[in-house]
Amino acid sequence: MSPSRVLSTDEDRFEDDLGLSIVGLGSQYPEFHNPPESIDTLAKRWYPESPALTKVLSINKFTGIEQRSAIGNIDHPIVNQPKPPTIKQLNELFMELGVELSVGACRKAIQEWGGKIGDITHMVSTTCTSSANPGFDHFVARKLDLNRNVHKTLLAGIGCSGGLAAIRTACELALSATARRRPAKVLVLACEISSVFVRSELESIHENQEVRIGICLFGDAASACIISNGIEDTLDLPPVYRVLGWRHEVIDDTASDLGFDVDPLGWKVVLTPRVPGLTTKAVFPAYCKLLQSIPSLLKEDKSVPSPLDFDWALHPGGSLIITGVQNAMGLEEHHLRASYEIYMEHGNSSSATIMSVLDRIRQPRHVKDGKNIISCAFGPGINLELIALERGAKALA
Repeated sequence: MSPSRVLSTDEDRFEDDLGLSIVGLGSQYPEFHNPPESIDTLAKRWYPESPALTKVLSINKFTGIEQRSAIGNIDHPIVNQPKPPTIKQLNELFMELGVELSVGACRKAIQEWGGKIGDITHMVSTTCTSSANPGFDHFVARKLDLNRNVHKTLLAGIGCSGGLAAIRTACELALSATARRRPAKVLVLACEISSVFVRSELESIHENQEVRIGICLFGDAASACIISNGIEDTLDLPPVYRVLGWRHEVIDDTASDLGFDVDPLGWKVVLTPRVPGLTTKAVFPAYCKLLQSIPSLLKEDKSVPSPLDFDWALHPGGSLIITGVQNAMGLEEHHLRASYEIYMEHGNSSSATIMSVLDRIRQPRHVKDGKNIISCAFGPGINLELIALERGAKALA
């Protein structure tokens, strides 16, 4: 147990056993599941027909999403006011329902782990659909009755890449504890309430005649996991995943292509047509660099193995992104089956989605392509996150 577990060179190099494991996972979706046609109904209820709206509703029919999970249906009062709700109203709703979803996801992860609440040492959280001080993590921690000295970190500004960024940050904190020969049990949490921005987006479509497709993609969810550094693990339980290494990159000159901007009526999605091409092009070089930093994953001749040798837990940002990565990496559909399923069943729940994919891909029917997984997500910046995982006994059971 020493700081040399990660060796500093021109690129990070990870030793064979970091001692880091995901020992519990949990996802919590709200009770409502709205089909694509619900957007049509709500749009026609509040806005007149226009070229931009017609275009958006046409796109809405072909996203590949069968339903989007949401905190309410299209008759919920928050989306049926004479005017779109304000950012204050939306944040108040998040602090009620988002915290509730978060507590549910955390309790699932903690239950699978099987440890004591008092053994949690750190908490790393993320959201892009709330902004408050104290943050939502403060209220989740209180409801979970975490110790008052748990080290909390709340990540912002990273959108859909937030789930993997939070896991990466948790791993780095856990390694810091390892260097001090201290135990670390890190609760990682991501929560998003995106569905309630539908009126804000429809307002922009109507007033500015902009083709804005965010309302066709985004849903609500919370997800959580527990990361352990293995010190003072008294349970002797098999992990869900072992963490092998990670990589973070920023794609140059893309800050204006993908974003989530604050607005009096909530947040506005920024999503240019360049995003699928930019993201899919970036994955293979980053994948190669990630594997080159993890010697245990290289072939005998030190070359990088084929992407086909791994299962893939990809953040399902949209159908073009999933199919784009599939084609760019030479994958078959079954390599991305968990990402496709979550996308079709729930839509894109931003940062909360990736841990839901990791939860799904560890199910026995998804264990087909070996014990190792590459998880990948994109967020505003454009940020790219990659993490390499090894299935533990819990994931292979």
